[in-house]
Amino acid sequence: MTDTKTPAQLIDERIAELGDWRGEALARVRAVVHAALPEVVEEWKWRGVPTWYAGGGIVCTGETYKAAVKLTFAKGASVPDPAGLFNASLEGNVRRAIDIHEGDAIDEAALSALLRDAAALNGAEKKR
Repeated sequence: MTDTKTPAQLIDERIAELGDWRGEALARVRAVVHAALPEVVEEWKWRGVPTWYAGGGIVCTGETYKAAVKLTFAKGASVPDPAGLFNASLEGNVRRAIDIHEGDAIDEAALSALLRDAAALNGAEKKR
């Protein structure tokens, strides 16, 4: 019964069930999230989407599709992206996303900076 499992257990299961490059990419991204944001809270939302919270709000989600692992930053349009990691959902006024495809390298330092900035933005907005 899934309602007795923690979000972390459900995310572990998703990574294992993918069993391919997408699982590896999601596991790597998750490790970067935890390293960049030690206070991060993991949730399992919307019928199976790993969701990471810090600073009082959603930092990003980790959706998996056939051809990509998509990291959607809830307030990505307001987060500086000097390394140019955002490559999807660029037309919106609020969200931005990073699509990771098979064979793509993950710039962990730049991703860590985005995660920290997104969490800081959540915290700044919470204080208003």
